[in-house]
Amino acid sequence: MKFLRKYFSPESLVVLLIVLVGGFLRLYRIGDYLTFLGDEGRDALVVKHILEGNLTLLGPRASAGDFFLGPVYYYFMAPFLWLWHYDPVGPAIMIAIIGTITVWLVYFVGKRFFGSLAGILAASLYAVSPIVIAYSRSSWNPNPMPFFSIITLYLLYRAVTKNGKWLFFVIGLLFGIILQLHYLATFLGVILIAYYLFARWYQHKISLVKESIKDFVRVFAGFIISFSPFLAFELRHGFANTKTIFSFIFQNTFSAEYKTNISFFGVVWDVFFRLFGRLMTRFPPPEQVSVQSNPFFTAWFIATVVLAFVSVGIFLVQFYRQYKAKNEIQVYRFALIAFWFFLGIFLFGFYKKQIYDYYFGFMFPVPFLLVGNALSVLTKNKRQRIIGVFIGMAVFLYFLYYNLLGAPFFSSPNRQKEQVKKIADFVLTKTDGRRFNFALLTNGNSDHAYRYFFELAKMSPITIENTVIDPQRKTVTDQLLIVCEDPNCQPLGNSLWEVAGFGRAEIVGEWKVSVVKIYKLIHFEGPEKH
Repeated sequence: MKFLRKYFSPESLVVLLIVLVGGFLRLYRIGDYLTFLGDEGRDALVVKHILEGNLTLLGPRASAGDFFLGPVYYYFMAPFLWLWHYDPVGPAIMIAIIGTITVWLVYFVGKRFFGSLAGILAASLYAVSPIVIAYSRSSWNPNPMPFFSIITLYLLYRAVTKNGKWLFFVIGLLFGIILQLHYLATFLGVILIAYYLFARWYQHKISLVKESIKDFVRVFAGFIISFSPFLAFELRHGFANTKTIFSFIFQNTFSAEYKTNISFFGVVWDVFFRLFGRLMTRFPPPEQVSVQSNPFFTAWFIATVVLAFVSVGIFLVQFYRQYKAKNEIQVYRFALIAFWFFLGIFLFGFYKKQIYDYYFGFMFPVPFLLVGNALSVLTKNKRQRIIGVFIGMAVFLYFLYYNLLGAPFFSSPNRQKEQVKKIADFVLTKTDGRRFNFALLTNGNSDHAYRYFFELAKMSPITIENTVIDPQRKTVTDQLLIVCEDPNCQPLGNSLWEVAGFGRAEIVGEWKVSVVKIYKLIHFEGPEKH
């Protein structure tokens, strides 16, 4: 009976329902809505090669700099790509599973820090947030960040409150993984260090320095193990990536060409608003709307700001009361959320490039925890219990319903994977089974997704090498297949190396397939036309 009461209590059943809904929203028709473009095709190619025995010490290339991340994400992908028989939907399902577990983690942390109701409310809102769902339905290296961030921070809280020495080693392992997912994990590193120093200061430990050195050694040991593949590459190549990263941070970030017109505090305010606006209230991207000229967006903006300030204000009042009451365990809990939220936002002020929504990945759970806590406090107000319950539940149910309406499958599926495969298969039918060169003319994509399906069909195109490497031009075949994603593309005489390297050519075939045009070119042999 004890077992049944523990695992089949009303609260457990509610949490199970929330997790199941979160899983459904992340997994339903995932293949139809899957993002499978150049970056995803590149990752799938690398992982396919890993499964074939070609291991790698480098991961994806960073989007904002000319350097690479560590390879850990590729090795996470590998078993799922293999289990799904090289279908790219496999790694996407891995991300959806991780995202579903994160829903439960939001409940777990919310319950431990703010109470059961706060955890349930926070997890419910996290489960249905369209932005969070969107980044939980495609395979991409930054997408597991919320999962690893909330685990790492919670374990640090446990380590400093329970003196869990082995936990510091695990934290090092986890941070080594996180740093290979996205370079903005450095912000999380600052948060971890700041919170740790605060906790040690608050404990008034006499052996502060000695204990801290031991803890940092444990963290460093764990970090070295999980970060070792990237470190091995750096050692073998003279720390090429490390030098580029330092140059990127300390030179490019502050050079004139990278500076924006937004001040430090302007960036901080923008990030603060977007954490609630983009994740919680489905406010459109700032560049797509004009708040000043449209009364509807003005009201939407104000409502989001009120929600943010009320949630943060209630949290700060609670934090102050716990601190004054010297409730140590609650101080540690509230301090963790405070460092995660405020220091995370503050650090973005130093970032002088465009900030995308997925950059907030390491902070995704925070606004939901704050709002869940605020709504929970409103419903528990003894003086105004009826009004508080009404306001709290009304706000919660509205956001629950409104965000459910933004679920991805309410819009038409993109079917990108099927489209790319259909186009790649059609290209292969026009090669007559012979060697061919391939080019993609596009406004911003890469050809890796197409090449992935070429490889699966065991008919990979020949890459044209320059004359220094290939003086006899053996890599130039007698046919060039071009996919035009750009509606205005001009295949003849194009400056793209894959086209220019083929040499003078003429079009012998043109077809409209799905959303692209496909051209077949051969070498020009006739007289010059005037």
